[in-house]
Amino acid sequence: MASRNAPTGRQRRLATEIRRMREQTGISIQEAASMLGADRTMISNIEAGRTRLSEERVRQIACYYKCPDPALIDALADIAAGRRTRYWWTEYRGKLPDGYLDVSEIEFHAARIRTAQTVHLPGLLQTEEHARAIFDLNVPKLPRLEVELRVAHRMSRQSILTGANPTPYVGIIHEAALRLEFGGRDVARRQLHHLAEAVDQTNVTLLVIPFSAGAFHGAGQSILYTEGVVPQLDTVQLDTAFGGHFVDAPTPLTNYRSLLDLMERSALRPDESQKLIRSIAHDL
Repeated sequence: MASRNAPTGRQRRLATEIRRMREQTGISIQEAASMLGADRTMISNIEAGRTRLSEERVRQIACYYKCPDPALIDALADIAAGRRTRYWWTEYRGKLPDGYLDVSEIEFHAARIRTAQTVHLPGLLQTEEHARAIFDLNVPKLPRLEVELRVAHRMSRQSILTGANPTPYVGIIHEAALRLEFGGRDVARRQLHHLAEAVDQTNVTLLVIPFSAGAFHGAGQSILYTEGVVPQLDTVQLDTAFGGHFVDAPTPLTNYRSLLDLMERSALRPDESQKLIRSIAHDL
């Protein structure tokens, strides 16, 4: 297994929250160094995620920075405590871009997930053949082994929606995404049946924005919003043609929550959404 020298998404987030904690208290880097018995370089490395922190060190720093939120401190300490845990996605290190591992990580640790898709269907609810058809359209064309690795990784991500403690999930899908026939009509039909059956899971809600809704907030966007165990650890991941982009600053997070709320208001009710999905599948 290839090693990963760069910090993971969760490790970077721990570093970011420690920096924010220091800045909100009005403590300078030099003052922080004096408090912790370190130098400026060490503080910079901590805040860049280059220095791994123990759970005890995180709690010590939070104490020095006078953090008033015990729930946030516990959540950050948990991130530090899990740094040596080997999760299923570690087998893909060195095989897939790090962004794929980071998405797996934030989904796995999410307390709740909301997504919005206007062209593609949610990765957490794609069938294997549908996912393969999407990766086959990559430019430049991916080698077959790369395609199969990405498909296998996507299928493994879906485990968070099943099991003894499945993650609550709300997916907003525009009707256009339901009608795009990736892989051909047969593949598309099976994919739609899979979606319709997925909503029978008590933790899964699908909301379809129909063409009849007309223009709507967030048109054209693809959003993955993972809620942390505390609101400060919420994360947004945005898909682009050149990889994922992660957002964790407080103001953009508030805006994306509002945007998803508005998109939900444009969507059909869950039962109507399921009915439309089955109707489109029937017409194929």
